[in-house]
Amino acid sequence: MRLLIAEDDLALGIFLKRGMEGMGHRVWVARDGGEAISAFREQMPDLTILDLNLPVMDGEEVLAQIRTADAELPVLVLSARPEVETRVRCLDRGADDFMTKPFNLQELRARCRALLRRKREARLVLRADNLEVSRLEHTAHRGGHPVELTNKEFALLEHLMLNRGHCVSRVELLDSVWKMEPAQTTNIVDVYVNYLRRKLNDPPPGKLIRTARGRGYFVPSEREMASTTAATVDSETVSSLVAGVAPRTGETLETLHPASVPAVFVHSA
Repeated sequence: MRLLIAEDDLALGIFLKRGMEGMGHRVWVARDGGEAISAFREQMPDLTILDLNLPVMDGEEVLAQIRTADAELPVLVLSARPEVETRVRCLDRGADDFMTKPFNLQELRARCRALLRRKREARLVLRADNLEVSRLEHTAHRGGHPVELTNKEFALLEHLMLNRGHCVSRVELLDSVWKMEPAQTTNIVDVYVNYLRRKLNDPPPGKLIRTARGRGYFVPSEREMASTTAATVDSETVSSLVAGVAPRTGETLETLHPASVPAVFVHSA
């Protein structure tokens, strides 16, 4: 899952980032309100942890702007302000939860899990063909069987699935998954795509992960996947007929009624 942490305290921001990354999440840290709004628009997080005492733009104003743009994004306010009035005001303005500092990291993680569980199922579980990816549980299954993935493999698969039907460039994947500058010369994206294909039993050209030559990789949309499946079935049918075997019945062409044999074979004699 993608988490945005708006926290102006550098040491606390690093602590929170490492703590949430330990759960397998990808985390962005903003140190002022303006940066938080920019990160929210660019990264489209699944959950935001928001401090109130932010420079440039106060946390309550950040909350108001987030709520105007996205009414469903879970927002947990983490603040040193102890006043009941502050908690009530933030909750009334759209915060989903409120924790006061100092806090316990395990409790914060549990509250984040609870908020994420209440999100729409469509964003928590990603599906393509018989592949199912749980963003909350950080697991992947294909055909009902678990697929063991490393954190980077999972992050790569998650990003491709979130952008299903659209080609994702290597530059975008380097930035989003590895936080690497696009100017760096590396084939790490291609290497990890190959790792994924092997673990998903999806050899090139791939049913689940496909290559757009010179552009990047993509998971095909439902329609594209269905058309590919249909084309594969038709190809197998033709191959079976050429071999003299009628598919599904096991009958040879000689035992079939002429009307049941495709015209191309009737007229080829």
